[in-house]
Amino acid sequence: MAIFDPLLDRNPDFAATNAHVGLTPVPRHQVFLLSCIDSRVDPAILLNLDLGDALVLRNAGGRVTNEAIQEIAFIGAVTEMMAGDGTPATFEVVVVHHTGCGTGLLADDDFRSAFAAKTGADADELLASAVLDPRATVRTDVEKLRDSPLLPTHAVVSGHVYDVDTGLIETIETSVGSVE
Repeated sequence: MAIFDPLLDRNPDFAATNAHVGLTPVPRHQVFLLSCIDSRVDPAILLNLDLGDALVLRNAGGRVTNEAIQEIAFIGAVTEMMAGDGTPATFEVVVVHHTGCGTGLLADDDFRSAFAAKTGADADELLASAVLDPRATVRTDVEKLRDSPLLPTHAVVSGHVYDVDTGLIETIETSVGSVE
């Protein structure tokens, strides 16, 4: 038996709810969430989202990487194409970092060096991706997004920190501009 099998066994229960019926690729809320892969930080649960409410991208640390920016740009292009009338993509990109992030291990010289040697990653880039102070890293990532020429022109960006101990989300960077 695969480790995934008990989870897969739950799928027919979901399918029976018909929660997936009638959904479109465009989320009900014009929100693109970027958060960490940490199992304690599932934005669907933290924000009480239903299927089809928002777009969610998760990576280690919830960091704004070049790949994440490309995904956001892709969604902007798809949104504009689906509008069909040249309407600019309008949505909010929400960056969520969290306390107690496992990427903090990348600040440990021995761990980082061993991981870099094993994966071929650049040790300095790994150190830069560590989330030691989530308030600082979320500010850095929001600025990186806002400065990106690939960010759709009608997208706004906000930054937040989830506290794994209290369960609360704190707004660090409010959205600039307005989403119509």
